[in-house]
Amino acid sequence: MMDLRPYQRLIAWQEGYKLCLIIYEKSQNFPKEEQYGLTSQVRRAATSVPLNIAEGNRKISKRERAQFFERSAASLEEVHCCSLLAHDLKYFEDDVFAQVDAQINRVSFLLTKLLNAIRTVANP
Repeated sequence: MMDLRPYQRLIAWQEGYKLCLIIYEKSQNFPKEEQYGLTSQVRRAATSVPLNIAEGNRKISKRERAQFFERSAASLEEVHCCSLLAHDLKYFEDDVFAQVDAQINRVSFLLTKLLNAIRTVANP
């Protein structure tokens, strides 16, 4: 069994990574003309969620760590907006959008908790 990196132990990262996998899978069926448009945009945003958590977790400064987690949360909002657009354009069925939306809400909740914990430690 492979040893986990410290960021992989964070539930926020685990759930963000899961969201990224869901987005890649569900966007495979987007129309070909969206390859360099919505498909690329939603995948980049989704990838940014776990990447920023991983990078931020390595930062020593609480302030820097919080900045990366905030970037992750901002990317999460971008994923949501892209997913809403995909739903309204009929690229995502209702059940797929509901699955993505639920995962976004879960990651958002976990990131908020992570940010609150950092801010509490940084400003006792």
